[in-house]
Amino acid sequence: MKTFVLLCSLLASTATIGQSRIHLIPQPVSVQEKQGSFTPGPKTSIRYDPAFREAALYLGEVLSIPVARILPGQTAGAQTILLSKQKSADSAAYILSIRPSLIKATASHPAGILYAVQSIAQLYLTSRDNQLPCAEITDKPRFGYRGLMLDVSRHFAPPEYVKKTIDLLSLYKMNRLHLHLTDGAGWRIQMDKYPKLTSKAAWRTHRNWKDWWKSDRSFSLENNPEAHGGYFTKAQARELVTYAARRGITIIPEIEMPGHSDEVLEAYPHLKCPNVTHKTGEFCIGNDSTFTFMQDVLTEIMEIFPSTYLHIGGDEAGKGNWKKCPKCQQRIRDQKLKDEDELQSYAIRRIEQFISSKGRKLLGWDEILEGGLAPGSTVMSWRGERGGIEAARMGHDVIMTPGSHCYFDHYQQDPATQPEAIGGYLPLQKVYSYEPIPAELEKEKQHHVLGAQANVWTEYIPTTEHLDYMIFPRIIALSETVWSDPSKKNWDDFLSRLYYHYRLLQKKNVNYCRPADKVDIKPAFDSTLLTATVQLNTEQYQPEIRYTLDGTNPVSSSTLYTGPFIINKTVQVRTAIFRNGKAVQKADTLLLDFHKALGKSVTYNRKWVSYPAQKERTLVNGYKGSLTYQDGQWQGFTSDLDVVIDLGKTEALRDVSCTFMQITGPGVYMPDFVEVFVSDDGKTFTSAGKALNDVPTDENRLRFKSFRVQPVNTSARYIHFYAKNHTGFLFADEIVVY
Repeated sequence: MKTFVLLCSLLASTATIGQSRIHLIPQPVSVQEKQGSFTPGPKTSIRYDPAFREAALYLGEVLSIPVARILPGQTAGAQTILLSKQKSADSAAYILSIRPSLIKATASHPAGILYAVQSIAQLYLTSRDNQLPCAEITDKPRFGYRGLMLDVSRHFAPPEYVKKTIDLLSLYKMNRLHLHLTDGAGWRIQMDKYPKLTSKAAWRTHRNWKDWWKSDRSFSLENNPEAHGGYFTKAQARELVTYAARRGITIIPEIEMPGHSDEVLEAYPHLKCPNVTHKTGEFCIGNDSTFTFMQDVLTEIMEIFPSTYLHIGGDEAGKGNWKKCPKCQQRIRDQKLKDEDELQSYAIRRIEQFISSKGRKLLGWDEILEGGLAPGSTVMSWRGERGGIEAARMGHDVIMTPGSHCYFDHYQQDPATQPEAIGGYLPLQKVYSYEPIPAELEKEKQHHVLGAQANVWTEYIPTTEHLDYMIFPRIIALSETVWSDPSKKNWDDFLSRLYYHYRLLQKKNVNYCRPADKVDIKPAFDSTLLTATVQLNTEQYQPEIRYTLDGTNPVSSSTLYTGPFIINKTVQVRTAIFRNGKAVQKADTLLLDFHKALGKSVTYNRKWVSYPAQKERTLVNGYKGSLTYQDGQWQGFTSDLDVVIDLGKTEALRDVSCTFMQITGPGVYMPDFVEVFVSDDGKTFTSAGKALNDVPTDENRLRFKSFRVQPVNTSARYIHFYAKNHTGFLFADEIVVY
């Protein structure tokens, strides 16, 4: 039998660049391309319904049409762009008709007409000749909430950069900018009643967050020439709100509480628990002054930001001080609370009542579920989707923002080639693959999922150029996820359109992450047939990919990849992208193991925690883990890894191995050691060998290590695989047996 059989299922993706002239992102509901083009020129005018004046002026800026030719009215002459009002049940829906001498955009609301205008802008900015292809387009968004969170606390981003980000979000039809204004590293918004929040809490001794975090985390004063930091004045913040609103963006402010508030407690130490001598980030919940402070600050925030939502954080609050604090313990007794979780819930409910009394809504990270959720709260689910599902089932609205798909501070390409990041691995294709409505959420509860949001935490992102690099083009991929119907999404088609948007980003002076030349080798194992279907993916559009299966590096005459292929024995797949007859970088490789434990039964003496991956199938499903523990193939343990594999019959054993990961930032470490035990009856086991760790625990770069035991003259049916957890998380991918 031949080693592989070529398939032809990807022929649909081989259309050449240029067949279509319409490269809109996100993908509209309907596009019908027509013959001809509209070419903006010296005779082009814009006529608009009075309700659409802002959109008309913005379009004039994009197309370089002077204000004198942008007028109210609905009279269409030669080379006219007409913005017309028409009733529609969806305020964000629009219809766009482009003909050689007339462009007509219709909508019922300024939001809809702005989206039509942004479609015109995209067509213009992605064209080579400034011509707008004739087409009939109908469109509306799938979700009402389409957002980006920008952390300006860890590293401050000035107003000019925020405006640039707003422009780009609007261009891709996003409609929320969530500003993480406060955190332990710095307070970033002027408060009249508490001036020390900007004279002291906005400034620190180190510019770079990482250096500051590793030091004694001292703050400075605003007039100190060595101080690093910054903040938005109230005037600047109001200007940003107005600027964003004109581009269809609502700014949502976040004021962290009850944790992540080190900077506040540095400026106003009376707000922390008494007798706390070390640095802490948690407010004293037993102190009434805490709630006075929170309400005062939120009152000033509401005067600046008119958004319906106010984000209060609510995440990662350490409760150790509360357990020892007499005031907090008295609050627990007075309110008849069960524990510190309910104490946090008490604080959130109290703040929610205040916010609600002002006609606003509370928004918080999914920790606000702990101890019970305030009635009017909306949850941002970041620790996976579990919190969002729980909240939706309780009748609360939810915004999905799981770290696995929406954390843009994670690596997006091979960490060895990238600027240092906090960890994780989130390539462009994984962002694009996200589905905000969990499959397990009941249909009658799905309406509570309002949309999704990307988060950019800036601990490891010290400059705005670096911020650009982490956001783009991943936010463009997410824009299609939250706008377009899932049936309209197609990765290859998205890549074909994104090809033209790189030119647009260049025009906008965006330091985006260039598409990687890496080839991802994706096997799909069938443990019954003992075959694997292999697909090769890349961020490049229509690359020339060549591969080998004999262990040699591919050359220009190696097999050309035209579609998925099947293998039925252990091989090493090596593949590379070629241009002009040469490989553009070293080959990407993956060993596909048809080993003795593949698909066999696994008994867990200790269960996984938080990262189930493929559950009982994970460790013997044939899949190796990728560069991130969130890829669904790395199984995570907070205790020891302790499993027994039943091979089904007695087998000669010569090699048992498993790869582990270390990345100390999120607390992932190698095991101290691995030991393998063997048995014929599954009851009496003897040791077959031990492998020790030699990776230092203080090495913080991403590391992988295969722990290997090689039994001598050993046969067995049962294999007991044990890995001793050092501390924190232990991640394993595949136990390979030969």
